[in-house]
Amino acid sequence: MKATIEEVAAAAGVSRSTVSRVVNGSTAVSPEALAAVRRAIAEMNYVPNRAARSLASRQTHAIALIVPEDTTRFFGDPFFAAITAGITRELGDSDYLLNLLVASDDPGDKMTSFVRNGGVDGALIVSHHTSDAFIDRIVDAVPVVYGGRPVRRREDDYLVDVDNVEAAAVATRRLIDIGRTRIATVSGPLTMVAAVDRLQGFRAALTDAGLTAFAEAEGEFTEVSGAEATRRVLESGVPDAIFVASDLMARGALSALHAAGLRVPEDVAVVGFDDSSVALTTDPPLTTVRQPMYTQGETMARVLLSRLSGGSPQHTTILPTELVVRASA
Repeated sequence: MKATIEEVAAAAGVSRSTVSRVVNGSTAVSPEALAAVRRAIAEMNYVPNRAARSLASRQTHAIALIVPEDTTRFFGDPFFAAITAGITRELGDSDYLLNLLVASDDPGDKMTSFVRNGGVDGALIVSHHTSDAFIDRIVDAVPVVYGGRPVRRREDDYLVDVDNVEAAAVATRRLIDIGRTRIATVSGPLTMVAAVDRLQGFRAALTDAGLTAFAEAEGEFTEVSGAEATRRVLESGVPDAIFVASDLMARGALSALHAAGLRVPEDVAVVGFDDSSVALTTDPPLTTVRQPMYTQGETMARVLLSRLSGGSPQHTTILPTELVVRASA
């Protein structure tokens, strides 16, 4: 049988309300009573009734991770695995549980209604697109922290991101520095801010070097789309380098280049973006931009927990990236 709050109170020699205050983190408890209650909780393996606490405090002690993507992309992209792992680690020391909400759209507003009707206390949002209008209704309902710069940024938004423009410029400069001049790119979907920023950084680096893009093709941050976009690039001729805006797309690009009889890096150098586990499994291993995906998840969760506890975290956190050089460029 589970111990009740009354039994804990009796064992600690305090009132039921004192145990309740300790469980809910109140400071209005004497050090002696606090020690006695904590000792009784440990000895009796007492577990608070989360439902009752939620009703009393109007808090669910749950946080939503909202990913406006289809499940195939979510479970197939190492980026999401790393982000989720970081979030889970940060929430592990808190009272909050993580609810995962994955949907490429919100038919019938089911997900939006769940959030707006008190299903969670706050939300973390990653991988949002210009078409994700339902996100605005969620932001109006609960505290939110974005992973990446939102499409429609508000003055009081909170976000954790990397400098995608500069990171893409660094990747492109790597190709320029090794003597490549016919440089193409496979971008992400231009409905996403990160993809637009990486394309901007690619173009800026070429302009600074007095070059123009050999070709530009848009992908969907998937391996299949990376291969398809690379084949479209090859219809314009053979570049001597390609900057690909994600590692998954870069793996697709490598397969398309190999199928066309082209050698990497001898004929075409390739640089990716993410430094996910994919980068070590390609042939050859991928030169790529490392973004701290796990740390991004941790930081997002930390900022949201601070907001929920009444803290004042900074609105924008920019994490560092670095170029990791391997055999592909």
